[in-house]
Amino acid sequence: MALVRCILEMGMGVDVHGKDYTSAAKRAVFDALHHSSLGFQKLIGKTADDMRVDVTIGVPSPQKVDKEAVLATLPHGTGYIKVVPGGLEIPSADGKDACVIANAAVIVSFDDGK
Repeated sequence: MALVRCILEMGMGVDVHGKDYTSAAKRAVFDALHHSSLGFQKLIGKTADDMRVDVTIGVPSPQKVDKEAVLATLPHGTGYIKVVPGGLEIPSADGKDACVIANAAVIVSFDDGK
């Protein structure tokens, strides 16, 4: 199987209060996914469910992201995820809370049948 990268979309998600890294990551994926509407797969004899969807999330504390919850937001295809250091955590003025900003890169690939 040879995968052919067809789409790369980027997104950003924010959890303003509560330091919920998973929420920020899910919002980043939502943002990335809603920049595109894919229709070309029919041209290559595939369906949206044939997609391989590779998600990379960047947040300051990768271990705080529930990977399965983020993958569950994908509407089609088979998802794979990695979470890496990145994004931002901006503490509140009193230091008791923070705004978490996550970045997402979503890559859609198809098997070319070779």
